[in-house]
Amino acid sequence: MNNIMSSVKTFEELKNHATEIVVDAVVVGSGAGGAVLAYKLAAAGKKVLILEAGSYKPSSTFNEVFPDMIEMLYQDKGNQANSRGDLVILQGQCVGGSTVVNGCVTFRVPDHILADWQKDFGLGNLTEASLKPHFEEIERNLSVHENAPYEININSRLLQKGADKLGWSVKPLKRNVKQCGLTGHCLSGCKTDRKQSMLVTYLPWALEHGAEIYANCRAERIIASNGVAQGIVAQVVDPASGAVLNSLEIKANQVIVAAGAIQTPLLFQRSELGNSSGQVGKNFACHPSTMVLAEFEQTVHAWRGAMLGVYIDEFENPEKGGFVLEGGGAGPMELGLTTERGTGSEYLSFMERAKHYASCVTLIHDHNVGKVYQDGAKKVIEYDLSDADFETMQKSFKAAAKAYFAAGAIRVFLPTVKKITIERVEDIDAVVDALKNEAFTLRMVSYHPQGTMRMGADKSNSVVDPYGQCHDLKNLYVADASLFPTSILVNPQLSVYALSSYIADHVLKGAG
Repeated sequence: MNNIMSSVKTFEELKNHATEIVVDAVVVGSGAGGAVLAYKLAAAGKKVLILEAGSYKPSSTFNEVFPDMIEMLYQDKGNQANSRGDLVILQGQCVGGSTVVNGCVTFRVPDHILADWQKDFGLGNLTEASLKPHFEEIERNLSVHENAPYEININSRLLQKGADKLGWSVKPLKRNVKQCGLTGHCLSGCKTDRKQSMLVTYLPWALEHGAEIYANCRAERIIASNGVAQGIVAQVVDPASGAVLNSLEIKANQVIVAAGAIQTPLLFQRSELGNSSGQVGKNFACHPSTMVLAEFEQTVHAWRGAMLGVYIDEFENPEKGGFVLEGGGAGPMELGLTTERGTGSEYLSFMERAKHYASCVTLIHDHNVGKVYQDGAKKVIEYDLSDADFETMQKSFKAAAKAYFAAGAIRVFLPTVKKITIERVEDIDAVVDALKNEAFTLRMVSYHPQGTMRMGADKSNSVVDPYGQCHDLKNLYVADASLFPTSILVNPQLSVYALSSYIADHVLKGAG
């Protein structure tokens, strides 16, 4: 099946391509949202063109060396950050998007989040019942399953042990992977194609139905007239030099933007369209994450086995805390980067104990306090952790430390820029409470940008309607995590797949 991916057109072929193209639907972005929607439209007999700003990189080119793969597969070579510079925001920039480089974890939108959307944003159509068939179809197609015992490594078992001793709810994570090789290199792409990313599933399936993919093809502007979207102007870009090699005008009856919560609003802003509400690019959230480490006497080898095994959901509901803890492993280099940035003997002493460290990832239900916009040629992501979200982050640190000490940890390392350790369970509250919400206090990273193109029934405070269509323009849809009215707390890929599938049905109805 994947041999058909060799038909993806790259800048070498596109630099001399005809400049005018006519299709039924043009889809901007080949990640979770774009791939599912493109497949469904192509399977229904529509002529579909997918535009991807990144390059096409088959899995045979993945070498499982994280620094190399960051440069090859990630937006801005992994250097995309908030304007203050204390939060790295990681996104895939390649055919398949972030699905190629994520950790495989899948969650449905939590029911309490859907309830908030229905109450606060008029999304009565998005119910557990209406989304269930879409979730079930995606889960079947992507081999989503709960981690079996052999897929849960020592790193996750220690987190599970601590939760069990404290009487907290802890569960195996679900992942979209088929016969996982348990190598722990998910963030570098899956060399053996076992991760069921869009690169090996929905994109080749869409191509089998006649869709086309143009890589190295950056959407610059949405074409619209008389309140109707009519296509996309795109540039063919040499990925090495950044030189523009060709300009294409794609005319389409349906325009779907699924470029992610950062690039989608930027495209709308460049086009000066769809912003009668003034909300395009606003309401940015991203689940700012940290990695909490704990040292044990026993060997852990956190980088061996499935990267993510179990999660503590005891505090998932905002009324109980608004965070989850995921047993996430990391390689020795990553452990050092997230915890010990000393030099010389101090660094060597830390790294000598690397095989004894366990790690978990904190995810919080952050508020939509950020915004994304273009400042000349510069992309700006304004996002500073709010005081309320900082308090939630502190709660997650306390819970992680308690779980690790309950599991027998010697000490716990906080994910702070200044090295801070907790040596006794009695010291947890005092040490964590002393942290201040200031720039460069925490070592934060985000894999889950959301918001910026808020979905809602009221066009005065949202950008798209309850079915993904832009309030201001007919035939213009959005299908990615930028739709989420609020952050969803958990890993968003499965929810994006399901929403995209749901929206595809309505695009087809509109297409006649």
